[in-house]
Amino acid sequence: MANPWTGEVEIWLDGRCHSGKLTLGALAELEAGLGADSLISLAERFERRSFSARDVLAVLVAGLRGGGWQGSAEDLRHADVGGGPLGAARAAAELLARAFALPED
Repeated sequence: MANPWTGEVEIWLDGRCHSGKLTLGALAELEAGLGADSLISLAERFERRSFSARDVLAVLVAGLRGGGWQGSAEDLRHADVGGGPLGAARAAAELLARAFALPED
């Protein structure tokens, strides 16, 4: 089970629950994979709901790998993501939001 207090997000793949987390290494992998100007610009795309399927896939792969998953983008392309495309987009947005959230006092 994912722990939201540590930035984890539950991601269902092929009926199994995985914990995703955007660690510093996962964020670096994400930034390199997307060739993004900055991760803030990527987060802003999700806030504006102007993200692409490629963005969602990249964020999910990075988050899953940050959570210990050993798969690849190709594996994720063939997986059944819980909630379908909308569930995948929600999980990706949650990963980004939790990665950049400030701790509450």
